[in-house]
Amino acid sequence: MSEAPVTPNPAGEPMTPPVELAGLLGERGLGLRHLAGPAVAEVHGVHASEMADPSPYLLGGELLLTAGAELTEAGAAAYVGRLARAGAAALGFGVTPVHEVVPPGLAEACERYGLPLVEVPPGTPFTAVARSVGRLMAEARTRELRRVAEAQQALAAAAARPDPVPALLSRLAAALGGWSALLAPGTDPAGAGGPAGGPGTDPNAGTAGGVVAAGAVPGAEVLGAVAALVRRVAPGAAATATDSLGAMSLAAYAVGGGRVLALATPGRTPGDHTIASIAAVLLSLVTAERPAGTEAAALTRLLLDGDPAGVLAPGPWYAVHARGAGDPQALAAALGTVLLDPAGPGGVRLLTEREPAAQPGWRLGVSAPAGPDSLATADAQAGRALERAEAARTPLARHTGGGLAGLVGEAEARAHAEALLGPLPPGLRTTLRAWLAHHGSWDRTAAALDVHRNTVRQRIGRCAVLLGRDLDDPDVRAELWFALSR
Repeated sequence: MSEAPVTPNPAGEPMTPPVELAGLLGERGLGLRHLAGPAVAEVHGVHASEMADPSPYLLGGELLLTAGAELTEAGAAAYVGRLARAGAAALGFGVTPVHEVVPPGLAEACERYGLPLVEVPPGTPFTAVARSVGRLMAEARTRELRRVAEAQQALAAAAARPDPVPALLSRLAAALGGWSALLAPGTDPAGAGGPAGGPGTDPNAGTAGGVVAAGAVPGAEVLGAVAALVRRVAPGAAATATDSLGAMSLAAYAVGGGRVLALATPGRTPGDHTIASIAAVLLSLVTAERPAGTEAAALTRLLLDGDPAGVLAPGPWYAVHARGAGDPQALAAALGTVLLDPAGPGGVRLLTEREPAAQPGWRLGVSAPAGPDSLATADAQAGRALERAEAARTPLARHTGGGLAGLVGEAEARAHAEALLGPLPPGLRTTLRAWLAHHGSWDRTAAALDVHRNTVRQRIGRCAVLLGRDLDDPDVRAELWFALSR
């Protein structure tokens, strides 16, 4: 039998918290019953399958639903082991019509591998379980969005205080339930602590040794791990860095001028990164040496409108990474901007509304035009473009598009694709592309092409013969998908 993704895995969707298994078990009308394994799990989606090995189709975090049509008692341990290694969150077993009860070997295997096992009673369709998961995730997403909006307003209000830095850090520590600190260039996070902040700030907030901090100071081991992250972003090699130590989530954000925002929080929710990013933007604005002109106007708009995307005009904007021996301020002036961020020895990052041109004494990497809500992507594009410019020894390189084609060039990519796919007629190319797009699912490919699944099998078999490739090899599938996308 085939794969049937009842709901897509939303791991890539921003600010979509998972559903707690306990909450799903408590859903009225479903009658789900926990049988074995841990009772605690985070469900990121639902997937239904009757295959003997559905693990290749799992993205991780799914509640896998099955009636056990292709599951034997002897193969239960291997089946559960494959699911656990694929990152399944839990296994939901539907009793009847295939099995009258959950096979005993399945419960034993779930206990052994630590995979939660849930019984789906007769009369509860898998689609009802999927709908409940979708509704619970939507409710959780709404709560998370509301939390982010409230934190954003609180941070904006803190930035307007006479003592904005400690006020911002206090609000941030409270919003994330952990410790936050702004580190001066070259500062060791172990210097956190010191006297209490001013009125209206966190009682634990203080300044000592180049560190302005708020929240309960973590232990030496956590501070040491934070210091390692700070070293990764302080030179400008990265804008952010994250790590974890036990139950603690750690992060560091480059703020500008060599300063770094450091965080240590107990756990991490989908909205935490958004909240921390807003705080980093505000800290970069309130600590700028010359917060006049564009910076002051940007801060004012952010404070009044409460929208991080509203800090800048609609654009389009260009992110620029530059390396050279000239004056960064002169470069910024030549590019028509004052939005300049030092990014390490001999290098700067800039943001401009004017399409950049080559500048004497500099090597530039330029992003694709972007809106204010896509600047992180533009920044990464500019960094890769600068790497190409340096490798090719050219004064300026622009972002040339996403994917592998952006690395090898569109013309070369198309030539490679045509050479690889040359043996396939158009009809077989269409079938192969649909099959790859549906992750090798015969049923979903057949439905998309409006043909019988056996027809799909025959065509894919013919593709394998003509290409002389093993289509079960993930490297081969990736290369073919790239070629078919040209």
